Amino acid sequence: MREMHCKSCGAAIIWIKTPGGKSMPCNASPIYYIEKPKSGTKRIVLQNGEVLACEYTEDPHKATGVGYVPHWSTCPNAGDFRKKG
Repeated sequence: MREMHCKSCGAAIIWIKTPGGKSMPCNASPIYYIEKPKSGTKRIVLQNGEVLACEYTEDPHKATGVGYVPHWSTCPNAGDFRKKG
């Protein structure tokens, strides 16, 4: 994974290829998460491209694993990149 910068907000991002073959921009810094398939309100992207429902945590002892936050959830200009239908 190569670090780049968001064209809109300038944040450091990486691109992760999903199982469907699409590239998803994610924040470059990995974070800890707790997987919550049915009740998680956040999303995390694993290095293999799998996207999981979760909650974020700073406690590595409670964490299910480490992943990347989809950049569209934190970019202040995410709407500029959405496909218009």
